[in-house]
Amino acid sequence: MCGRFALHLRHQEIRDRTGYNLDIGEWIDEDQFVPRYNIAPRTQAPVIRRRRDASSGERSDDSDASEFVMQSMKWGLVPHWSKHEDKTLSTTNARSENLAEGGGMWTSMKARKRCVVVCEGYYEWLTKGKDKLPHFTKHRDGRLMLLAGLYDSVVLEGQTQPLWTFAIVTTAANNEFSWLHDRQPVILSTPEALQKWLNTSSQSWTSELSKFVLQPYHDSAAPLECYQVPKEVGKVGTESPSFILPVAQRKDGIQAMFSKQRPQPKASPIPKASSGKLKRSLPPSPPQKVELVDSEGDDEVQIVDPPESFASKKVKKEKAPDSPSKKQKSKSPAKPKKQPPTKGQITSFFSAKS
Repeated sequence: MCGRFALHLRHQEIRDRTGYNLDIGEWIDEDQFVPRYNIAPRTQAPVIRRRRDASSGERSDDSDASEFVMQSMKWGLVPHWSKHEDKTLSTTNARSENLAEGGGMWTSMKARKRCVVVCEGYYEWLTKGKDKLPHFTKHRDGRLMLLAGLYDSVVLEGQTQPLWTFAIVTTAANNEFSWLHDRQPVILSTPEALQKWLNTSSQSWTSELSKFVLQPYHDSAAPLECYQVPKEVGKVGTESPSFILPVAQRKDGIQAMFSKQRPQPKASPIPKASSGKLKRSLPPSPPQKVELVDSEGDDEVQIVDPPESFASKKVKKEKAPDSPSKKQKSKSPAKPKKQPPTKGQITSFFSAKS
């Protein structure tokens, strides 16, 4: 099946890149299409159909002689006999086997209302245990992907304008993609395939068309590529350019995951200072002879034989605490001795008493 696809290009770029020598004229309801990386069912998308649609009573513009038109339609086909849009109806895809067998709801559409759905590629989910991993499939050369589709139009009750809708035709997956899913869209990769599918002039379904839609994709001249993409694409309404890029190339993808697991080099530990401030580290030097010399003071001076490039530099060792053997007792200042009183002082003392 095909449950999501991408078409984020601007309108003019879509026109220019459609290719295959299709003579496409106007784009009907062009303003209803919004470029997206994540186009889900019930979203507007551009399809290519024949200009003259006799079944809808549409009148073609005589001033435009183009054989085909592009038109924005809603994904999820609503049959022309509907009175209301039944949202429980599963009509986003039409199985090729049902078209070939005949009968069913597709009978009136497969003969006269065939179209081509334009996209850059489609999403499919790989079931792996309980997990579902989204994958994106596109043409390897980057060309637009054109898918076989069916369309219809209806004026629902209470409405005045017709509702145009479409479905994507699916077939069995080829051997190259059977690992991903057992179904894939019918991909039209040549001008001959496009003309065969879009030629509804006979307004009939032939056995040749049955063989055509039942055949899995096999065009070796237009190979496909498929890769895993982010799981976020599974949520309707989310948008990101990364949805069509391989998850392994994302900055937060597999490559980044493995780079985070690589062991990082450990930084060398910074020595802790016993006291005071850390000194500025010097470049590494060869083993040096260290000699401790007692000086007259209480400091210890570290004399280092420096390398030749640093011969003129001295390195001082941080002052070490005084050792008990070098500590000296501090002397308290001597108190002044009392002098014996003089004779004059004694006389003045007694005279003051009298």
